[in-house]
Amino acid sequence: MENRFRTRVVQIGDLPLGGDYPVRLQSMTSTSTLDTEATVSQCIRIFEAGADYVRITAPGTREAGNLAAIRSRLHLAGFHNPLIADIHFNPAAAETAARIVEKIRINPGNYADPRNPAKPACTESEYKEELERIHARILPLIKICKEYGTAVRIGTNHGSLSERIVNRFGDTPEGMAESAMEFVRIFELEGFHSLVLSMKASNTLIMIRSTRLLVQRMQAEGMNYPIHLGVTEAGEGEDGRIRSAVGIGTLLQEGIGDTLRVSLTEEPEFEIPVAKSILKCCQKRQPVRASSSPLPSLRDAEEKKFFWNKASFRAPEKSILKSIAEAGPEESRSQNVVWVASGTGGNPSDEWKQQLNHYHQWGLQGPVLLKRTYTIPDLENLQLQAACDFGPMLEKDLAQGIWIDVPEDMPDAEAVRSTALNILQACRVRMSKPEYISCPSCGRTLYNIQKTAAEIRKRTSHLTGLKIGIMGCIVNGPGEMADADYGYVGAAPGKVSLYKGKELIRKNIPASGAVEALIELIKASGDWTES
Repeated sequence: MENRFRTRVVQIGDLPLGGDYPVRLQSMTSTSTLDTEATVSQCIRIFEAGADYVRITAPGTREAGNLAAIRSRLHLAGFHNPLIADIHFNPAAAETAARIVEKIRINPGNYADPRNPAKPACTESEYKEELERIHARILPLIKICKEYGTAVRIGTNHGSLSERIVNRFGDTPEGMAESAMEFVRIFELEGFHSLVLSMKASNTLIMIRSTRLLVQRMQAEGMNYPIHLGVTEAGEGEDGRIRSAVGIGTLLQEGIGDTLRVSLTEEPEFEIPVAKSILKCCQKRQPVRASSSPLPSLRDAEEKKFFWNKASFRAPEKSILKSIAEAGPEESRSQNVVWVASGTGGNPSDEWKQQLNHYHQWGLQGPVLLKRTYTIPDLENLQLQAACDFGPMLEKDLAQGIWIDVPEDMPDAEAVRSTALNILQACRVRMSKPEYISCPSCGRTLYNIQKTAAEIRKRTSHLTGLKIGIMGCIVNGPGEMADADYGYVGAAPGKVSLYKGKELIRKNIPASGAVEALIELIKASGDWTES
């Protein structure tokens, strides 16, 4: 990556992070942490797929303590890669894990900070007093991490900001960045600098913008801690891959990111090849073939290659396509023209931006279409490359449509159309189908989330624009699906709770009938349409 944000080096076991070291890849186990054999087996598959680190959930002290057995078994099998303990609510579990693994992840929104939604906004003195209480409660962990050489990731999640932060900053990127910075300042006051920071959200735009803001805040305070990238609860299949590529790829191309995880509702070892591909897309561009064919008519183009990102936009039938690169000031009064910005080189964003500068200088009117021609035969790699190409432009709202151009013998038109629609939806500029916020599962998951997610998708695939959260447990559930219209959350073994927005509607219903109950809830709320 060019112009990479130069971060300090943080030692994670024998694999340092940041500085000029390679961007590190990681995944997370989905087994019960108390099941040593299953967890070790899954860790090995993840490492063999190419991961540098593996994260393992430690919701309680029993799970945290069993990390020692897992680590020992991995060492006996010849795997010495660093392990990361994932902590949410439990300081005691963090303190236990910090003595065993090379790194722990804590969430500043709910670590040592009880949530109280009814609590009114803090006065300035109350705000400071609460930070002092957090400082005192986290001090034992800092001492242990210093003693054992354990690194810490301060991992902010959009859906689980503290009430103190929400009351002051709202549920915003500003609040996310400040949530992390509060904890960073506490660690720095204690002389602890082995920190990694992350801004996680299922909404790619919030993830991108909060991470940018965090880097700006760090630079303003003379800090340069490594950044972990990831779109949380990205989902499965094409959706999860494209959403991850848009979020992660946009930031990597800006030089931000020292480690990343692609979060898919699939077996965790499947995440690593996708992470590698996204990294490759951003580090070394695939060659593209410039099209020598004449520009097609609008009608032909609509049928074959592209469509608009605004569902309400319909160009007059006589409209034509014109290339910005071939235009000039004299064409500023052209009527019914859709302007095409073509990216053909190693970094299409640079070409597109240059052409858009001409567009504005010449006072051209009408919608702008971003076009790139690909010769990538594999559909998944095409999807990832296109998401990395178009994502940074759409995230900044710099165009009104995209055109993924491929030769006739490449992926069929419907596959290309689906790819483009998914890119537009990942950038939140056109919703063409439901959006599923589904977690990748971990040792806390209380049901078969892959099977359930597939069933929910099948039953609700026609509900365009509806956002449904499919969450494995209450730890991530209500928070991480905060952006969803409806939520399906594991509440206990064999039990599920249903949410409408952030409101709990039905609690602890049998999982065997929970999908049907979700459908009934959507219908009762007036959001159901027949397919």
